[in-house]
Amino acid sequence: MIWITSEVDGDVYKEPFSKGILSRSLNIADIGFDRAHKIASDIEDELIERKISEIPSYELAEVILQHLKRIDPVIARKYKNWRSLRNSKKPLIILIGGASGVGTSSMAFELANRLRLKNLISTDMIREVMRKIVSKELSPVIHKSSFDAYESIRTPSIRIDNVIEGFISHVDVVNVGIEAIIERSVKEGISTIIEGVHIVPGFIRKDLMENNNIIIFTLTVDDEESHKQRFYSRCRQPWVKRSLERYMENFDTIRKTQKFLMEQAKIHDSRIINNVDINQTIDIMVNDILEEFGGEDNDE
Repeated sequence: MIWITSEVDGDVYKEPFSKGILSRSLNIADIGFDRAHKIASDIEDELIERKISEIPSYELAEVILQHLKRIDPVIARKYKNWRSLRNSKKPLIILIGGASGVGTSSMAFELANRLRLKNLISTDMIREVMRKIVSKELSPVIHKSSFDAYESIRTPSIRIDNVIEGFISHVDVVNVGIEAIIERSVKEGISTIIEGVHIVPGFIRKDLMENNNIIIFTLTVDDEESHKQRFYSRCRQPWVKRSLERYMENFDTIRKTQKFLMEQAKIHDSRIINNVDINQTIDIMVNDILEEFGGEDNDE
């Protein structure tokens, strides 16, 4: 048995070395389960050959890093950046936005698995909570969907498209809850993924975005027919309550909200990803996160 020692608030504790846990850590580089398990087994053999029965976690990390450098410098670099990010004093907050049907929920779930993050929150759930707090009479837009909120605008503006005006009003209300979750995550040091149509670049307070490990991705489906097919696929699932007909009736307004989201992302220089292939999208997000927040400087 090989024991790994670590410190928490000055107290030393130890836990057994686990090839399974190490394999999942290595999967940050998307090398596949079999290869990750083989590398983990080789590292365990190396420790046994060196007659190591107990090792501090930081020394083990260095052993792993040197082993990876010998077999694949790219994997070694990703692992090093991931270790730096995990050891950062700042929590990682990932915001994933996009119009209805582009796959923000699916991508958030896959990303959480890859990064081993436990806190995943949907803006739709935030909206549902706010609906219980804010009456329909006080804020009618919150009781509509993001793509048909314009129907509840009491006095439409003549300077902006009514669909976009409704969407903005809808997002503004939900954004109060989004900012509260970000504030809590920063205060408690809890890494979190927040996903949903209400994640719009430029809408979140600048003071929250600055000096924190916060990154925004805007997902799109550029091809209209592919976007439509996403709704057909979604509505096949037995747990989906909304009808396909409702999405199709509002498809043009959904495309309008996507265009607005893309414009906002370009204005605020945040990453736009055409979500065609799930693995490619996840790889792009992981690489951006590691490049942005990984490395030695992130430990400060």
